[in-house]
Formats: sequence, C-alpha cells, structure tokens
Amino acid sequence: MRRLFLATALWIAIGLTAIAQVTFTITEVPGNTPAGATIYAAGNFNGWDEGASDFALAAQPDGTYTLTFEPEPGTLMFKFTRGSWATVEGNADGGFLPNRSLEYPGGVLEVDLEILSWEGDSPGNSTAADNVTVIAEDFYMPQLDRDRRIWVYLPPDYNSSTATYPVLYMQDGQNLFDAATAAFGEWEVDESLNTLFEEGDAGVIVVGIDNGGSSRLDEYSPWVNPSYGGGEGDAYVDFIVETLKPYIDAQYRTRPERDFTGIMGSSMGGLISLYAAIEHQDVFSKAGVFSASFWFADECYAHVGNQGKQEDMRIYMIAGEQEGSSEQQVVDMLAMEQALLAAGFSVSEINTVGHPDGTHSEWYWRREFPPAYEWLFAAIASDLQEGNLNMERVEVYPNPGSDTVEIRWDSADPLNIRVFTMQGKQVRLIQPEGQQMSLTGLPAGTYLIGFYLENGQCVGTKRLIQK
Repeated sequence: MRRLFLATALWIAIGLTAIAQVTFTITEVPGNTPAGATIYAAGNFNGWDEGASDFALAAQPDGTYTLTFEPEPGTLMFKFTRGSWATVEGNADGGFLPNRSLEYPGGVLEVDLEILSWEGDSPGNSTAADNVTVIAEDFYMPQLDRDRRIWVYLPPDYNSSTATYPVLYMQDGQNLFDAATAAFGEWEVDESLNTLFEEGDAGVIVVGIDNGGSSRLDEYSPWVNPSYGGGEGDAYVDFIVETLKPYIDAQYRTRPERDFTGIMGSSMGGLISLYAAIEHQDVFSKAGVFSASFWFADECYAHVGNQGKQEDMRIYMIAGEQEGSSEQQVVDMLAMEQALLAAGFSVSEINTVGHPDGTHSEWYWRREFPPAYEWLFAAIASDLQEGNLNMERVEVYPNPGSDTVEIRWDSADPLNIRVFTMQGKQVRLIQPEGQQMSLTGLPAGTYLIGFYLENGQCVGTKRLIQK
C-alpha cells in the first residue's frame, strides 16, 4: 500500500511540474481604448499573428483583460494589439515600443502588465518625412478582392521640377517610413533617400505596399507551405504589375520602362520580390532581396532555373549570420546565388553580401538599405542626370493618335524611339525616318514613348494616347 501511495504521489508531482501555462493579466489600458475593443497578444509563440482569435484576451468585470496559453519554455517575445499592427501598443508617449521580453522557465506563470498607449494615436507622432504620403488607405486589389494601404515617397525636387524618375516597389509598407505604423521599428527609407538626394543622388519614387496582416504569408508566396500557408503570391504580384504599376505610372512622372523599375522586400517580402523579378523580367530589372525566407518553399530555386535569364538584371541579396540559431539564412542565400548563376545570370548581375552581425530585424535592413539602393540603381544614375531633352519642346501629334503620328524634338542627335505599355512592357522599337511613327495595329490605350540615344541612354519620355 505504501508503494502505491508513493507511486501515485510521484506521478502527481511529475504532472504538476509538466504543466506549461502562462497567464497575462492586463491591469490598465489607455484611456482612449475604444469601448468593446478586443485586445490580442502577438509574439514568437503564435507566429506574430496580430489578430489570432486563440490569443484574444478576455475582458473581465473588473476592467482587466486576461489570456492563458501554453507556450514552450524559453524567451517569450510579444506585443499587444487591437487586431492589427496599425493598432499596436506604444510607449508612454505614443511612440514605438520595442518587443516585450519574458523569460519563461516552464510551469505555471502569472504576469501582470500595463498597456501605456496605442502607437500612432497621439497627435504629431508620425516620423514620416513631408515627401511621404498615403495615397490610399483602401486601394482595391481586384486580383485578391481586398483593400490595402499604399504609400508613396517622392524625391525632394519632385514638385519643383519636370524630371521623371525610376520607381522602386517595396513590401511591408507600414515598416518603411513611419515609426507610428511600424510594429518592429521602421526602415527610414525616406530619411535615407533624402540624405542621398542632398549628396547628389538623382532621386527615386518609392511605392510602399502594406502587408495584409493575417494574409501576409499567403500573399508573399506563390507556393503553399503545409504548415504556414501561401499560394496567393501570383495574384499579389499580378496586382502590382497589372493594377498598381499602371496607376502609379499614370499619376506620377515615372520612367515606366523595366530599366527603371525595381522591387524590394525582406523576409517573406524578399521571397516574393525575387519571385516577381524573375517571373516578370519584362517589367522589373532590379530586385533587393533582404533576409529572404527561401526556407518557406524549396520550389523557389527550381522557379529560377525554369524561368532562366530572359533579360539583364541586378539582384542584391543580403543575409545575417545572427538570423536564428544558425547561419542557415546565409546558406540559403548562397544556394539561391548558385541557382541564379546556373540559370544564366552573370556574376556581375548578382551582389550577395553576408553580415556577421546581421539579425532578422528592421534595424539591420534599415542599415543596409542605402548601399543596396545605390548598387541597384547605379547603372542609370548618369542617364537621369545627363543629356535630358527639354520635354516641353517635344511634340507628338495628333495626340490622341491614330495610325500615324508626327514627332518633333529639340535635339540634333539622332534618336531611337521605344513604345511601352503603362505596365512598362516594350511593344515597339522604332528608328523613325522623317520623324513619322506608325501606330498601325497598336491597341487603344495609354502608352509611354521613350527617346534614346544610340548608346542606349534614355533622354526623355512622353505619354501617348492611342484611339
């Protein structure tokens, strides 16, 4: 009987020590918290899902909020939100709050916490430069039947010049310009580009596309990962190419040709950026691929080989040796470099950089953005600064055009003319005789005419409407 008692006591003791249970109790919330708001925990214990229903805190009669869950022992990194990173908690001043950190040894743990503010709710909290605007909070994505916030950064001289600019499309828009919307810190893309402009850079337009929160993994991979999702990447890229890019080219003074169009992102955003560049080499000529999540889908390597090199490209890849518990991120990047070389891209088209101190975080990508941008766009810097036509003295008529249009320009140099769709795809290459250009067979729509010297330098662009 004594043995039975001891055995039972031992199993009870083992069972108690094996319990893994953490309870968060939020004792105070900001006074401006909307009535009936649901508060969520997002952290490394749930894939940083900012609105996961299983991690919604329960409102208690005494005004507190509680959540009990069963994480693995270790360091818990987390934040609280009201369902999206746009409503993440902030510091006492309403600004950026670093991730919370809690060492959890296992067993039963109860923690009392306070939420000091909701980031971005305090007036004047934005860190975005004056030349950054949100052009739409709800830009419609017909390919996915969703809405998305879109940001645009314009060069400092955009409103005081008639210049046209290359365009860089970037993922995770909420993390690029404004600490008030960046849950993990911002890239400071606007500050970096404004500084480079002051140092002589010709400027670039940056289009930031917010990620879809809970749809982020689905949208940022065309391939399905059985554990994490994916599969909507083609539709997302089609949105950029077929809907967003035509809109940006129509609304702003862009250079829509592929030579002046790049795409960039980090983590899953790096995966989808490289996919877009390889899949649409007729649209993009540059890709910034930061800490790409190639692990998410092994198919990404075969995709590069299947597509092969179709156009000259510039691909800048970085990874840090401190990303995770090993150097796997760097190993994956080097494997992708080999896949690109095997597909026909040259060593000069690929810049692969590993950093011993690099971590999977915004501070690292913020630091590495300027050199990546300068390398990607270095090849066209002289084109943007030298030899531009006075486009006010370029005549294209009739415009709207019919079967034939006349073109006159204020230049003694012989020029070649290329005609592009508003998506940046070249549809005509013409060496005009007598400054006449035939448009026979060109479908009705809006096009861009590019004027090129014999050495390939673009010296100006002009819009054309074909009836």
